[in-house]
Amino acid sequence: MQTPLGSVAPGYENVLALFESFLAEDSLYSAQLAVYHSGQPVIRLTGGPDVAPDTLTGAYSCSKGVAAMVIALLVQDGVLDLDKTVAHYWPEFAVHGKDRLLVREALSHQAGLMGVEGGFALDEFTTPQAAARLAASPPSWEPGRQFGYHALTIGILMEELCRRTTGGALQDTYDQRIRKPQDVDFFLGLPEDLEGRYRDVLYETDPDQAWIDPLSLDGMNSNAPVSTIMELPNIRSVRAAGMSAAAGVGSADGLARLYAAATTGVEGSDPFLTAGTLTAMTREQVWGLDRSSGLDNAFAVVFMKPHPSRNFGSHRAFGHEGANAALGFADPSYGLGFGYIPRRAEEGRTPGRAHRLAAAVRHAAAGLS
Repeated sequence: MQTPLGSVAPGYENVLALFESFLAEDSLYSAQLAVYHSGQPVIRLTGGPDVAPDTLTGAYSCSKGVAAMVIALLVQDGVLDLDKTVAHYWPEFAVHGKDRLLVREALSHQAGLMGVEGGFALDEFTTPQAAARLAASPPSWEPGRQFGYHALTIGILMEELCRRTTGGALQDTYDQRIRKPQDVDFFLGLPEDLEGRYRDVLYETDPDQAWIDPLSLDGMNSNAPVSTIMELPNIRSVRAAGMSAAAGVGSADGLARLYAAATTGVEGSDPFLTAGTLTAMTREQVWGLDRSSGLDNAFAVVFMKPHPSRNFGSHRAFGHEGANAALGFADPSYGLGFGYIPRRAEEGRTPGRAHRLAAAVRHAAAGLS
């Protein structure tokens, strides 16, 4: 068994023991874990082959939670109102019955815009052209009446709303107002000079996987057959463009620090989101059967919320997981910012390692409070 690198603060020895047990059980296990408590780093662990403390790798849909921090800032600034229609900011969106869809509904997976027929080209996702195609599309259900996880298109919605309200790219706003000021080691658009730190996500392919009909909801949601979702952050052009739905890359410390900076502040600084903004963004909007996956799910505005099948935090927790079972979240009840990124993709549903680690962290934090 490889001894993990890093450190844990007193009181978190149970988390170290659990992380070490994962290393002992699986010689291929490879991951980073980071936790902030009340703004201070209390856990930084790296273990297994193919990963180092400074490794950057793909975190897939954890990127949505990162991009949602930009949406939160726009709400806080008063330039984006969750209770106005999407069409108020984006007039071309008001076709095919989408004219009454609210921003909060669109950003909680209620738009019915899983994709477009023919799919998006990989170099199209972050462009106004992708937004124009999506706006012109008819929804797959009555908007606002049900929800289904918009795996890739919610990134297009966020990016275009940012473009319409600020005139700039979401990725630039994130870089200038969040990543650099807060010293966050997570990127929506990896600079070329940091490519030396990037390591591909490792994942298993299934040669017997059933064909996905590109015109089904599942096919449109995964952009089949134009892209392979698991490859997205491993493609240099995609991670350079910073596709906000699935191509963010970073370290576990980057995720943990971001969520801590938003909620508690880090190392003596004030949080960059107000209590009112956090309430508006993280109050649960939908819960129940997800029209896309057929599984139970719960969402706030963009952010995932805990529920019995994804029990990563208290009722106040919010964050997002990724397709490789990465997880980033804040839990205001415990004052936590949490980041977990495996180098080798894992299963994402409970009882996954990320959720077991999150439970151990909360147990330790509860005993220290």
